[in-house]
Amino acid sequence: MSIRVGIVGISGFGGGEALRLIAGHPSFELVYAAGEGSAGSRLKDRFPGVPARLADLVIEKWDPASLPPLDVLLASLPTGTSAAALARVPASVKIVDIGGDHRYVEGWTYGLADIWPDRIVGMSRIANPGCFPAATLTALAPLLAEGLIEPGSIVIDAKTGISGAGRGGGDSRFGYAESNENLVPYGLLKHTHMPEMEATIERLSGGSAAGLVFTPHLVPMTRGILATIYARGRASTAQCLDAARRFYAGRAFVRVTDAPPQTKWATGSNLAFVSYAADPERNLVMALGVVDNLGKGAAGQAVQNANLICGLPETAGLEGAPVWP
Repeated sequence: MSIRVGIVGISGFGGGEALRLIAGHPSFELVYAAGEGSAGSRLKDRFPGVPARLADLVIEKWDPASLPPLDVLLASLPTGTSAAALARVPASVKIVDIGGDHRYVEGWTYGLADIWPDRIVGMSRIANPGCFPAATLTALAPLLAEGLIEPGSIVIDAKTGISGAGRGGGDSRFGYAESNENLVPYGLLKHTHMPEMEATIERLSGGSAAGLVFTPHLVPMTRGILATIYARGRASTAQCLDAARRFYAGRAFVRVTDAPPQTKWATGSNLAFVSYAADPERNLVMALGVVDNLGKGAAGQAVQNANLICGLPETAGLEGAPVWP
């Protein structure tokens, strides 16, 4: 079975990762690629290692009015730039929006694929979670679902590689000279991912996420996210690990580990690693979540969502091992 796929924003980091995954997918056929600055060039001009069958595919200027026949469109556009354009895509074309414009928007399904796969199957408009929420919510979900932690006053301390800033733009903060040997907090108290994390915490727990604190940090590595999360609860470490193993039993991409996870474990993959440490006497639970921000945090989960809405095994095209070292 061949499912015709298009990628918008293909020359960015998220779009390029989507291209890598689609190129090796057993059922998806890339027939459309779109970008802005790269329009008019061939895929091999932007990605010299692309498979020969895709090398001469010309990158089009993004215009929803001139799409070829497609089954699925993956949109990897900066937050704030996709809503109006994607509204013009024909209803017959399924969309996975990797950007942030449609998270918890009416008519779109929030695509947290490892937690709510049944809500995604058969849908046609999927909002991919953000990269930080992918790491954070995967770690928190089992604890919230079983009532092992309080949903309020959760503190999230997260570190991300610089590819999370995207490929575009000329901000020198993301260049080698400024990011190397540096650690930078940003988005204090008002990060764009806060609303979707609050909404998901409340859905999972049935309680209020009031008091949520989220502080991201930029670290000098290319890919990866590690979220260290502090919550109130009387559970033991063993109870937290057992809850996660029950919650994710049979799920292909979530690994529950006794040892604290490391970002390199997930590099180049769609895997998420979670672990826990708890001190009941201090009413303290620590949850840790690791993902590749371009994999599970973006294109990997987008392909997983595309598999689900197309009726394919959700692991299709995603079972490759992480890159090591």
